[in-house]
Amino acid sequence: MPELANLVAFALISLGMVLTPGPNMIYVISRSISQGRKAGLISLGGVGIGFIFYMLCAAFGITGLVMAVPYAYDTLRIAGALYLLYLAWQAVKPGGRSPFQVKNLPQDSPKQLFLMGLMTNLFNPKVAVLYLSLLPQFITVGNGTSVLSQSLVLGSAQIGVSLTVNAMVAMAAGSIAVFLSTKPTWANVQRYLMGTVLFGFAVRMAVEGRR
Repeated sequence: MPELANLVAFALISLGMVLTPGPNMIYVISRSISQGRKAGLISLGGVGIGFIFYMLCAAFGITGLVMAVPYAYDTLRIAGALYLLYLAWQAVKPGGRSPFQVKNLPQDSPKQLFLMGLMTNLFNPKVAVLYLSLLPQFITVGNGTSVLSQSLVLGSAQIGVSLTVNAMVAMAAGSIAVFLSTKPTWANVQRYLMGTVLFGFAVRMAVEGRR
């Protein structure tokens, strides 16, 4: 088991990241609004498998490889920062859309929904950054607990937090979308708040060095 303080801190960071809408949440929201809650939850199932893939990769050594190569780490860090800046611009640019705005999407089968959720997560830079650059900082070496078991426990905590939050959002997406459509001021506040948080994460990620 990781130290309790590290587990709590990593869970809180995971909560902060999942509350910052990214590709996973936007896809789940879009499906929930356009095709119903069941479609959103099926999509979330694919997202969950993607999280498990990243967790296992991190736990079994890919994290160590990337962290050991300075250029690989820096490339990932800068790429992640640029991606967050892109998401921030998409939120605040003139004519930008809230993730709760209804989008016209085709009606997909459960298999397609699941696979698209999986692929959306596998190609989500925010998840890669979380596992490749943040998770190792919460692992304590030499405390009598293996790095593997600590990685699995921390990863499981992140998955639990993310799936719980996204499931709640999927169930409430329709109601939130209706509220924001009748309260355009709140929709704009949500957009600019999301953009500001994303920008803050991007700047911090860009300027932080190796730890």
